Amino acid sequence: MTTTSTPSPTTAELGLTGPLIDGTWRNKTSVGAVDHINPATGHVNGSVLLSGPQEVDDAVAAARAAHPEWRAMSPALRRRILQRIEELMLEHVPDLGRLTTLEIGAPLTLSSALAHLCAGWFGYYAGWADKIEGLTSPSNPVMVPGLGYTVPEPYGVVGIILTWNGPVMSTGMKIAPALAAGNCVVVKSPDLAPFAVARFGEIALEAGLPPGVMHILPGGPEAGDHLVRHPDVDMISFTGGIPTAQKILDAARHTLKPVLLELGGKTASVVFPDADLDAAVAETVRSCMTLAGQGCNLSTRLLVHRDVYDEVVRAAAAAAAAVTVGDPFAQTTTLGPVIGPAARDRILGVIDQAADSGRVVAGGHAVIPSSLPAQVQGGYFVEPTVLADVDPGSEVARHEVFGPVLCVIPFDSEDEAVELANSTPYGLGAVLYTRDVTRVQRLVPRFQAGTVHVNGASGQPASAPFGGYKHSGHGREGGKEGLYEFLQTKNVFIRA
Repeated sequence: MTTTSTPSPTTAELGLTGPLIDGTWRNKTSVGAVDHINPATGHVNGSVLLSGPQEVDDAVAAARAAHPEWRAMSPALRRRILQRIEELMLEHVPDLGRLTTLEIGAPLTLSSALAHLCAGWFGYYAGWADKIEGLTSPSNPVMVPGLGYTVPEPYGVVGIILTWNGPVMSTGMKIAPALAAGNCVVVKSPDLAPFAVARFGEIALEAGLPPGVMHILPGGPEAGDHLVRHPDVDMISFTGGIPTAQKILDAARHTLKPVLLELGGKTASVVFPDADLDAAVAETVRSCMTLAGQGCNLSTRLLVHRDVYDEVVRAAAAAAAAVTVGDPFAQTTTLGPVIGPAARDRILGVIDQAADSGRVVAGGHAVIPSSLPAQVQGGYFVEPTVLADVDPGSEVARHEVFGPVLCVIPFDSEDEAVELANSTPYGLGAVLYTRDVTRVQRLVPRFQAGTVHVNGASGQPASAPFGGYKHSGHGREGGKEGLYEFLQTKNVFIRA
C-alpha cells in the first residue's frame, strides 16, 4: 500500500462549480448547491451548483440562437478552433488529470492519460471539420434527367449527457464530433464529476469557441430529463446505464428525436491454450482493475480453455494480488477507490453472493488499512477480486458489477467459448487470445460485440468506431462513423 498523502483541493482551484451558459459562469441557480465528496478520502472537495429546468431552458435558447452563425462559419475556421482546443488541452493535462483524480478517485497516471487521449479526439475531429462531403446520385435520363446529390447537415442543438466515470474522455468522444459537424451543444455534466468538465469549458472558451456554441450544466436526473424532453433539442447523445437509457428513450419519444446510446458491457477475454498466457492474464487483470473496474468496456470475464484453466486461475489471482491499491495521487498506485459508499457496499454484496457458488481466489473485501494516511482511511476502496468457477448463468457472470471483480469460467470447445462470450445481454466488446489465425477468422464473426480485439486491446483511438450490440446501445463514437452520427442527410435533385 502507498502512503503518499492525497492533496486537498484549494478554493481557487475548484471554487463553486456551476453552469456555463452563453459564456458566463453562473453563481446562483434554481436548484442550489451540493457538496462533492472525494471518494479517496470521504472529505468534501467543494460545492457544486446544480442546474435545473430553468438553466436547461436558458442554455438551449442560447444554443439555438448561436447555431445559424456556427453552422455558417467556414469549416476551416471551425477546424482551427478545435485544433486550438487540442493544443490547450495538452498544455493543461496536469490540471485535468488532477481534477479527475480529485472527483472520481482514478489514479493520477490514468487520469492524465485519459486527458491526453481526449485532446487527441479534438485533433482528430478537427481534421474532419472541413472534409464533410456528400455524394452525387445518378438520375434516370429517360424519365427525369438532372443532377442528384446529397448534403450532410448538422442537427442543430445536441443534448449531451456525460458519464461520471470518464467525463473528460467523454467530452472528446461526444463534443468534438458534434462541434466538427456544425452543431451547438448543451452538455449535462455529472454531479459526481463536475470539476474537470468545468475546466474543459474554460479551455474551450480560451481556444476561441463562440460563447453560445457550448453550454455546460452540472446536474442530476431532473436536468437530464428536461434536456431530453426539450422541443428545441434536436438530438441526444448519452453514455451510462441501461435503466437511465430506458428513461431517456421514453422521454425522447415525445419529440421523436434520435438518441445515441453508449451503455454497459460485460467484455469477455477468451483464452485458448496456444495463447501467450502470461500476456493474456496480465492484460485482462489490468483491464478489469482499470478505474477500479468502473468502466463499460473493461474485461470483467476471463473465459479459459479447461486444458490451461487451473494455471490461468493461479496466475490471475497472483496478478490481482500484485495490484497496488492506495492513494490515487501516488505514482505507484494502479487501483483507487470506487465512487462512493453505496457502490462499495453493493460490490461487496455481489462478491458475497457470488462466493456461494464459486471461489474467491483473490481479494473480496473492503480495504481500510491503518497504514494509509488518515485522510485516505475514509475512502471507498475494494480489493482487486478474482472469482473462479463462476456459474455462467449467475448474476455476477451476466451483468455489470462496476467494480474490481473478475470472473473466471472454463470452457471445452470453440462453440462453448462463443456461446459463453455471447451469453450476456451486453455486446460491447470481446478479446480473443490465440496464435491460430484460422481460429481468429472462424470466431471473430461469431462474437456479438461492437469491438473485437485479438491478442490485446487497441487503447480506443479516435479513428476507430466504438459502440455496442444488444443492450450495449446503438450508434458509434469515434472514426468517420462517429462524425456522421451528428449529421443528417439531405437529398437534392436539380432537374435538367
